[in-house]
Amino acid sequence: MDTESRMDLVRKVGEEIVTEDELRNLFETNTHPKAYDGFEVSGYAHLGSGLMRAIQLQILMDAGIKFKLFIADWYAWINNKLGGDLEKIQKAGHYLVEVWKACGVDEKKTEIVWANDHVKDPDYWKKVIAIARITTIDRMIRCSAIMGRQQKEMQYTAQVLYPAMQAADPFHMNVEICQLGMDQRKVTLLSREVSEKLKWHKPVAIHHHLLMGLQGPKKMGGFGESEKVEEEISSKMAKSIPKSSIFVHDSPEEIIEKITSAYCPEKTVEGNPVMEMSKYLVFNRITELGIERPKKFGGDISFGSYQELERCYAEGKLHPADLKNGVATALIEILEPVRKHFEKPSNKKLLDIFKTTEITR
Repeated sequence: MDTESRMDLVRKVGEEIVTEDELRNLFETNTHPKAYDGFEVSGYAHLGSGLMRAIQLQILMDAGIKFKLFIADWYAWINNKLGGDLEKIQKAGHYLVEVWKACGVDEKKTEIVWANDHVKDPDYWKKVIAIARITTIDRMIRCSAIMGRQQKEMQYTAQVLYPAMQAADPFHMNVEICQLGMDQRKVTLLSREVSEKLKWHKPVAIHHHLLMGLQGPKKMGGFGESEKVEEEISSKMAKSIPKSSIFVHDSPEEIIEKITSAYCPEKTVEGNPVMEMSKYLVFNRITELGIERPKKFGGDISFGSYQELERCYAEGKLHPADLKNGVATALIEILEPVRKHFEKPSNKKLLDIFKTTEITR
């Protein structure tokens, strides 16, 4: 595959690439550059952290990128996830690995890395301290979005340490690419900044879109980003708001109920979570979206591409209720292997980890 074809694949995932010229040069000099994607373990996997991540990983692996999937158990501990119970967080990490397997991630083509292993290495802490020595407290606090927090919520010392630890990750894992969500851009840019000062290799940053929650656009703000990015972070699907999230092992009935109640304004594409699910999930897993509807409303209709669906919906030729029915049906089919995977006794037991724990953002 030539360089521009690989770049086109990355653009399907990267809402922001810092920088395209650096990535192009990397592809021209490295057949299989290494990347990492990090995951703070905190609760049930929803469409964004499960299915969408699996889709993105496959696209980027098709471009020749090799992946390390980083289980950020210590980060979740710092962020007080699952009641700050590190043992429970680590069990949840194994649950997340099972989610990726069920969503189609090939274990043989990826490497699972745990923060718990990093922290046992003095050289890792040497990198963390090296970064902390040249970074102001104010700069660390401006990274608050990576923890799903507003800047005013940064109150504890460990929270300030968190960005320095994450900024060290690409160097300790020896990867050329950081592939993380738009909410993580502050710390990937920090990694790039400190690399110049410390004369370390500068990683390319690929920031992917954050799947919108079913509640629609929100404007919480306080993350120190542009208005567009602030809204994307504020609106993302969050497990702490169960009704706004579809979890990968939800039953067909739950999926239908949640999508039926989803925000879905007529003729509106931007800021429409049902259209987002169509774009980022459905058409990356199926070749045709079929929608059943009564003859008096035009009869059954099908779409062979997202662009075709978007045009029809924007023109008002497809009603929100019909769009919801079609997307719900498609997701039920796409997620069936995941539901079956978690019907196995050993995997079903992993779901119990979260039943008595309050999920926080």
